[in-house]
Order: sequence, then structure tokens, then C-alpha cells
Amino acid sequence: MSELVSRVQHHFADAEQQYESATFGMWVFLVTEIMFFAGLFTTYIVYRHAYSAAFAEASHHLDVAFGTFNTVVLIGSSLTMALAIAAAKQSKQRSTAIYLVATIALGCVFLGVKSFEYAHKFHENLFPGANFVYPGPDPAHAELFFSIYFAMTGLHALHMVIGIGVMSVILKETLKGSYNAEYFTPVECAGLYWHFVDLVWIYLFPLLYLIGRH
Repeated sequence: MSELVSRVQHHFADAEQQYESATFGMWVFLVTEIMFFAGLFTTYIVYRHAYSAAFAEASHHLDVAFGTFNTVVLIGSSLTMALAIAAAKQSKQRSTAIYLVATIALGCVFLGVKSFEYAHKFHENLFPGANFVYPGPDPAHAELFFSIYFAMTGLHALHMVIGIGVMSVILKETLKGSYNAEYFTPVECAGLYWHFVDLVWIYLFPLLYLIGRH
């Protein structure tokens, strides 16, 4: 109990208030992130409506197999993250560490596949800019599609990198025995962030990869 008390910061009345404040703060932060991504999603919807044919044609240059694989990878990482939180709540530190390693590994797999996709688009000159070359009709609006694609997936990838960094810190603390059934707040807050990043991709995948496919 003394160890738990030592983890309660001086400006909180008790551990429960600290836990509620931390999780509430994380939810507030995630709301700001939702508003941030909402601007990009709104931009996409407006231009998708205005240039639907061009966007549908341009999306066919994305590899659905890679997108599907990455979707499965992130769903798997959400599962391992949830298992890590459950293990932390039961003071199963070894299991917590194993699930965190699995989460980090799946995140790295996602970024590896995305890096390969980006390299392929650079090779095909489909990166917006002076060297953009589009073999289909309406190249101007196709370039707009790829601008939005790189902006949205790039920002998502950046959040993945940050998430992996956070999970690495949580893993380090887990290996030091910092979390147990009485104190697991950082693990749960990190999990909320990770689930949010995964959820963003669940929306990005159909919007960017599956336009006009039947």
C-alpha cells in the first residue's frame, strides 16, 4: 500500500482520483486529435464529392492487398494491447511485457509495409510535385487525391511512430515492475491512444483504397 501511496501525486486526494483524472485527460487529448483528423476527413469528403470519378480512378493505383494486410495487422495490435492492459490489471508483469512486445512488433510491421507502399509510389512517380506523372485521365485531380492520400496516411504513420515510442517506454517500466493491479494507469492511457490510432486507419482504409471497387 505504501508503494501505491507513493505513486499518488501531491495534488490528488487519492489513487482513484489520480486514475480518473489521467484517463479523463487522455480522453480530452483524443478529442483534440479527432478534431485534428476531422479537418482532413472533411477535405477528403468535399473533394471526393467534387471529383468522384478522378478520385475513384486514382484510388485504383493503391494496392488493396497491402491495405488489407495492414488492416489485419492493426486489428491484431489492438487485441494484443487490450490483452496487455488486462494482464497489467492482474499484476501479470511477464504477460504484460509479452503483449506489449507483440503490439510494438505489429506496429513496426505496419510501418514497414507502409514504407514499401510509399517507395513504390515514388518509383511510379505518383508522389505529388514537379515529378508527378499519372498515366490515367484527369491527372490534376488525381494528383489532388494522392496529395490527400499522403497527407492522411503520413500523419497516421507519424502517430504510429509516436505510439511505438510510448509503448517502448511502457515496456521498459513494465520490465522494472512498475505496474500491477493497484497501479496500471499509464498502460491503460497508452492503450487508449493506440486504439485511437488503429481506429483512424479503419476509416482510412475503405475511404482511400476501396473507392469504386465492387
